[in-house]
Amino acid sequence: MATTSFFPAASGLSLAALADLCDAKLSHSERGERLVRGLATLGEADEDALSFFDNPRYADDLNATQAGAILASQKSAAHVPPDMTVLWVRDVHLAFAVAGQALYPGALKPAALSGETGISEKASVHPEARLEPGVVVEPFAVIGAGAEIGRGTIVGAGAVIGPGCTIGRDCRIGPSVTLQAALLGNGVVLHPGVRIGQDGFGYAAGRQGIVKAVQIGRVIIQDNVEIGANTTVDRGAIRDTVIGENTKIDNQVQIAHNVRIGRNCFIVSQVGISGSATLGDGVSVGGQAGFNNHVTVGDGAQIAAVSVVKDDVPARGRYGGMPAKPVRVWFRELAAVAALGKKQSSRQDDE
Repeated sequence: MATTSFFPAASGLSLAALADLCDAKLSHSERGERLVRGLATLGEADEDALSFFDNPRYADDLNATQAGAILASQKSAAHVPPDMTVLWVRDVHLAFAVAGQALYPGALKPAALSGETGISEKASVHPEARLEPGVVVEPFAVIGAGAEIGRGTIVGAGAVIGPGCTIGRDCRIGPSVTLQAALLGNGVVLHPGVRIGQDGFGYAAGRQGIVKAVQIGRVIIQDNVEIGANTTVDRGAIRDTVIGENTKIDNQVQIAHNVRIGRNCFIVSQVGISGSATLGDGVSVGGQAGFNNHVTVGDGAQIAAVSVVKDDVPARGRYGGMPAKPVRVWFRELAAVAALGKKQSSRQDDE
């Protein structure tokens, strides 16, 4: 089967230009006019591709690579052949991301899958909705009364924008997204299947059984937030659910009512955040971590994957485990349990 690239590279960039973009030092300055036209792994790269090396486990691939140039840091210098064309950088992964944006600008944000350039005849746009010039609405999208959408925004096929919702400029609302009781800033990206603004899980037990509590708050999503496929963000019960600017949320995350998430947070797949929890600015959360309701996680804290946060976490704390605790304590406990298990096994072997 012929190889198909869904994301063709741009016309290429010189190594000198890439060095400027990535704040890199080119190992062989006389090669600065050489062009790279794409990205590839060490094992698959050809002379037109840029690759990277940041792990000694791939030293054999490095020695055999045909890449036109690689990104590497000085900690890897002992592994790099002297004649290899290298862009020496401080942070390999950051530099690779910057290079990728320059080489594949079309992959930064989802495009209109249907190729539409305006409002599709197959879309349903309420006459009281207000769309700025330059909005793209793909087939079978539904936009409710009083909704407002800024220029440069793409509303994907089958998406539903509820009455009164506002969406800023240059946003991407993916296919089959639903948006209710929500206000979005500029540059927001919602990937396919995201659910925003449905009511949260609120009930009270009474003599007649379970009584539903109304959820009358909103969801506020600030500028440049990106939310992965099939993630759900519930609207607030009374106060708003808020996601701060430039926060990045992975696929299949559950964010409950009244949650407050700060700016520049990373939240990885399958995290669950219970109602009224608060995460400060710059918080990083590993996959499948869970948060109790009403907990507060301070600015810059790091939560390890598969942890359960039942109590508050201080600013810049590094916590992990079930329940989550400072990682040094957690590691000591794991080591003690492992030693105990080894001792018990040794006793059984002697019997």
